[in-house]
Amino acid sequence: MAASEVAPATRRSRRRGRGEGRNGAPGQNPHLETPFITRRIPPYDILDDDGLARIEAAADRILAEIGVEFRDDPETVGLFRGAGGQVREIGRDRWNIRFEPGLVRGLLKTAPARFTQHARNPARSVEIGGDATVLAPSYGSPFVMDLDRGRRYGTIADFENFVKLAQSSPWLHHSGGTICEPTDIAVNKRHLDMVYAHIRYSDRPFLGSITAPERAGDSIEMCRILFGADFVDRNCVIMGNFNTTSPLVLDGITTRGIRAYAGAGQGSIHLPFLLGGAVAPLTMAGAAAQNLAESMVSCALTQLVRPGAPAILASFLSSMSLRSGSPTFGTPEPALGSLVMGQLARRLNMPLRCAGSFCTSKLPDAQAMQQSMMSMMSAVQSGANYILHSAGFLDGLLSMSYEKFMLDADLCGAIHAYLAGVQVTEDTLGVEALAENGPGEHLFSSAHTLRHYKTAYWDSALDDNQPWETWDEQGGIDAATRANARWKAVLAAYDPPPIDIAVDEALQDFITSRKASMADAWY
Repeated sequence: MAASEVAPATRRSRRRGRGEGRNGAPGQNPHLETPFITRRIPPYDILDDDGLARIEAAADRILAEIGVEFRDDPETVGLFRGAGGQVREIGRDRWNIRFEPGLVRGLLKTAPARFTQHARNPARSVEIGGDATVLAPSYGSPFVMDLDRGRRYGTIADFENFVKLAQSSPWLHHSGGTICEPTDIAVNKRHLDMVYAHIRYSDRPFLGSITAPERAGDSIEMCRILFGADFVDRNCVIMGNFNTTSPLVLDGITTRGIRAYAGAGQGSIHLPFLLGGAVAPLTMAGAAAQNLAESMVSCALTQLVRPGAPAILASFLSSMSLRSGSPTFGTPEPALGSLVMGQLARRLNMPLRCAGSFCTSKLPDAQAMQQSMMSMMSAVQSGANYILHSAGFLDGLLSMSYEKFMLDADLCGAIHAYLAGVQVTEDTLGVEALAENGPGEHLFSSAHTLRHYKTAYWDSALDDNQPWETWDEQGGIDAATRANARWKAVLAAYDPPPIDIAVDEALQDFITSRKASMADAWY
């Protein structure tokens, strides 16, 4: 993103927040900064057409022979019945719906293959789908942690801090959603403070609430105040992240929330949380088939409500320690599953969300980054268009870590360089660099080196690449400790992006009114 496209307050924040506290101001990679990544390398195809067809056939069997259970939402059941679903009542406010092969895929044909999510700063709007990749922070942790205070329940102050850190990073494109749970605010009211924090402390796109239909409605209404009702009706400005209840259940809170977002023309992400051996087959082929079946049905609901509403096919594949029953993250088998889901999404011509910086480590240590790298690179190689959990994921998603956030955001910078691919031109071939001084002579002062040295390599803001002796003399500081100093410096330098005063006041009035209309609920 060119500096001229960013509001002055945001430019000040970026200048002060990047590369501080390190010799030579590393982390200076302005040539890589973009509102989203346009990938220059192809995704990796792991399966041949026969393997993909067999997974699709298994998904069709699941939908036709087993079906999906719907709960507490007769209107959704009526929509699927009208579209040809075979409905059978199985209990009070419970229905099983089966789908003939091809029915759900037919409904998905009106879903856009690519769409724009608009930001309040137009220069920060993102494209989702095709060759575009959008990176967003982690989502949903009840706990937060840092090296100073350890693990504790998240608060609204923590939530705001993470929004500010994401806004300050040139390598994240999206403000995310429930970055952590602000447990110091009542459950039925915290969504208002979370959405406001995204609006006030970031000028990037964001996710809204999905925990109750009325909270989804509040999220959309706040966007109408921010963008204007007419603009919201014509454009996607907010998305909801919806989980099925695996195996093969969609409850009424979820389906009514999906209908709220789709009815307003807003985006939605649709995924099961598949724990192999618990709510899905242990084997990745089976998990992928179930994932495809559940996500397709959830996405199809958006098209029944409003054809053309943005919808993202998604997956959350995880393995399990079969000795203890605990979930495991960042393992190779789900990484392979992400590659498969990438191919399946491309065959459906739909945008994909999958994987992220998954790990089960309890500290921002070697295990955390090794597992995160395995998982994150699978998302990158799969061709994923929206990668949630790109920064901060720790403790099996139970904790949001300040230090891990900074380490992951730095890795996201490397991903920008990786996805830029290799440009082959007469200039980049560099023959002149060798010819200038001839054999046996160094290239430090060659015209080619001087022309490219600022942009040839990605420069980490956190890595220490000094000789061991220099590192030792400076205190032998490890990566987590460097990240600890880094997040504090970034928050100290943070400037909020400007916002129209009248809009801000209208948002605060709406929040005050909504909170006054209901008693606090803590569960």
